[in-house]
Amino acid sequence: MTRLKLADLTDEKPVRMTLEIPARLHRTLAAYAVAVNGGDPKGAPTVELLVPPMLERFIAADRAFAKSRKTRSGV
Repeated sequence: MTRLKLADLTDEKPVRMTLEIPARLHRTLAAYAVAVNGGDPKGAPTVELLVPPMLERFIAADRAFAKSRKTRSGV
């Protein structure tokens, strides 16, 4: 099985947000959810559960953003 980059789907208190995405992206995210679940569609996380950790990982990997935050905070 392929090791996927998204592994931890923690359950925290959410903040409601409305977001529209293209249907093609939704289908891709749904397929990714099945892959995260080891290829089994039964019990796969919902797309809504995937998006927050994906965004967190994306932001954490953005070195330029991290550098700009460090510069602004004076640390």
